[in-house]
Amino acid sequence: MSIPPFFRINAIYCGDCQEVLHKFIPDNCIDLIYIDPPFFSNKKYEQIWKDGYELRAFKDRWKGGIQNYLAWMEDKLRECHRVLKPTGTFWLHCDRRAVHYLKVRLDEIFGEAYFRNEIIWNHQILGAAHGLAFPKAHESLLRYTKSDDFTFNEDDQSVRVPYSDYILQDLKQDEEGRWYYTRRRMSRKIRPGEEKSGLRTYVDDPNHGKLIGDVWSDIKGYQPKEKLGYPTQKPEILLTRIIKVSSNPTDIVLDPMCGCGTAVYAAQKVGRRWIGIDISPTACKLMVKRLRGIYVQIDEKDIIGLPKTPDEVKAMEPFEFQNWVIQKLNGKLSRKLIGDMGIDGWTWDNNPIQVKQTENIGRNVIDNFETALQRANKNHGIIVALSFGKGAYEEVGRAKLEQGLDIELKTMDELIKIE
Repeated sequence: MSIPPFFRINAIYCGDCQEVLHKFIPDNCIDLIYIDPPFFSNKKYEQIWKDGYELRAFKDRWKGGIQNYLAWMEDKLRECHRVLKPTGTFWLHCDRRAVHYLKVRLDEIFGEAYFRNEIIWNHQILGAAHGLAFPKAHESLLRYTKSDDFTFNEDDQSVRVPYSDYILQDLKQDEEGRWYYTRRRMSRKIRPGEEKSGLRTYVDDPNHGKLIGDVWSDIKGYQPKEKLGYPTQKPEILLTRIIKVSSNPTDIVLDPMCGCGTAVYAAQKVGRRWIGIDISPTACKLMVKRLRGIYVQIDEKDIIGLPKTPDEVKAMEPFEFQNWVIQKLNGKLSRKLIGDMGIDGWTWDNNPIQVKQTENIGRNVIDNFETALQRANKNHGIIVALSFGKGAYEEVGRAKLEQGLDIELKTMDELIKIE
């Protein structure tokens, strides 16, 4: 097996997961894959993180409907199958909108015989009721393996729950020491003096509890202390359960669509090796922050594929470009996502920043920023763009001479040079 360049363990890759997997991850090397893709919700998620430094945003909108979504997913799922070990396990997180479509595709890719479970995660957080429908309160986890030889740690306490008091009261041991209870025959009443009869049901050690079923109602949403500003964030305890039951210490866990990185964070905490991939530089940087919080020696410079060249930065999504600019200036985002009145962020000393991901910015942009400065009672501000036209520089000179406004014009190329 040839090892692609830059194949690293305990590493974060920034890029489209299909491309990263194809380019960097060899065949049959991953023990566990957990993927939490967009849910085909046809929503746009946008939220400022609690510290105000970054905007978390992504679109879950699909022109052309479900078939375009499935085409987008299929190549990624096939890459996941390729890199999974023959003894590995694959988990896909989804919900009612696409679970049935995705299961059909996964049956084709993995083989219907290797479908193991559809776990219903009943998080009991009721969604809004629409029309005559019952409120949404669950999501689905599809579990597949690549063969009949795979890891399933059924004795791990993360997947064991206590027996009911009803069963515990009736437990007995047979002559070999095995525990059982008797399921009563209900066809007729027991006559006085008649010995009770029934069917023996053997169980595990009652002190160890029983294996949970395929409906998980004991895990709610994430705890308030876990909140990171991602509306689709999953609780750490859920990922810990999946990782512990489907992998062993030092196994490699892959999350190809990391988001805020809960899977790699949980994997690190329970002694697994990991690989995280996300197309968002903002998400990748957040993973670094989380991992450093549990003393992992990793830095933003260690992120493989993070945009650095002018062409890579220019190609960023608008909110990613805005985050990149604000971070380069050591600033904070404006708290208003809509109606920001021409101010996208603030410098460390509380002066306005406006971000334009366009070339040849003209006089009109400067005019509008002057109004924003005056409205904010500021006489200094920064506009960052890909490039500025002659009219922009002329208007900056006029505003300084006639209105005393000090407007700095900075290009993307200038900021790239800032370490």
